[in-house]
Amino acid sequence: MEHSLEEIFQTKIDNEEKIEARDWMPDAYRKTLIRQISQHAHSEIVGMLPEGNWITRAPSLKRKLALLAKVQDEGGHGLYLYSATETLGIGRDELIDQLHSGKAKYSSIFNYPSLTWADMGAIGWLVDGAAIMNQVALCRTSYGPYARAMVRICKEESFHQRQGYDILYTMSQGSAEQKEMVQDSVNRWWWPSLMMFGPNDDASPNSAQSLKWKIKRLSNDELRQRFVDMTVPQAEILGIKLPDPDLKYNESRGHYDFGAINWDEFYQVVAGNGPCNKERLAARIKAHEEGAWVREAASAYAEKQQIKNNSKSVA
Repeated sequence: MEHSLEEIFQTKIDNEEKIEARDWMPDAYRKTLIRQISQHAHSEIVGMLPEGNWITRAPSLKRKLALLAKVQDEGGHGLYLYSATETLGIGRDELIDQLHSGKAKYSSIFNYPSLTWADMGAIGWLVDGAAIMNQVALCRTSYGPYARAMVRICKEESFHQRQGYDILYTMSQGSAEQKEMVQDSVNRWWWPSLMMFGPNDDASPNSAQSLKWKIKRLSNDELRQRFVDMTVPQAEILGIKLPDPDLKYNESRGHYDFGAINWDEFYQVVAGNGPCNKERLAARIKAHEEGAWVREAASAYAEKQQIKNNSKSVA
């Protein structure tokens, strides 16, 4: 019976049918989804921190409002994704405990500091650009609640990328100091952005199975290549040089070749040894603890309303 259930499950996936929360699914499929979607949710929430740091220091009211809206969007993305993860039978409190204890991971990119206003542009252009490259494919992921959450997230992320590119384009038309700030920011964020897609395919233990289940639709290396091919022409418009001496167009492949990624740095950051790992986690724990009274008040109000509704139904 177990074998036939697995066959039915895989046939649905092969036929591009969505798996829904009440459908039978292998335990490994459920665990893979919980790991991936919760990591995505954690990344959206932790990702608010590098940009939230610049809201009060934005150079104009327009930029301040746009950045504030972006950070608010990211909080909403985390909410959608936590909700999608909960459909797999795990509570949000447990997910957050996993983040705060260090058991669960989030994207390594958010453990780098945002040092200048140009970083708000580089994060929007490169980091959100890399995220969109991955997330557009996830709109077709095999798990229905995840796929549907990604549709709205991708629409909002596209605005974030445009916002970041506009910041860099405006600064690249400015003073020599502003142009230098743009180049410095891109130099610092380029390689971590390429790392966002995860290890090379031959070093990624879960990719093959995730592709078979269509949780992922494209491999890490395919997504990374698409991102590089998309970004190089945009960098030329900005008038900046991407920090890779090996970057060049390969006529025979029809793609850009690029240099080797420092995977030692990637694994060090993932292991908790990045520039801002401890700072980011401490900020999230502090915010969670200080917001306890809000959660308690909301729970008390919901309980009171439930009692009130029950009384009405009895009457």
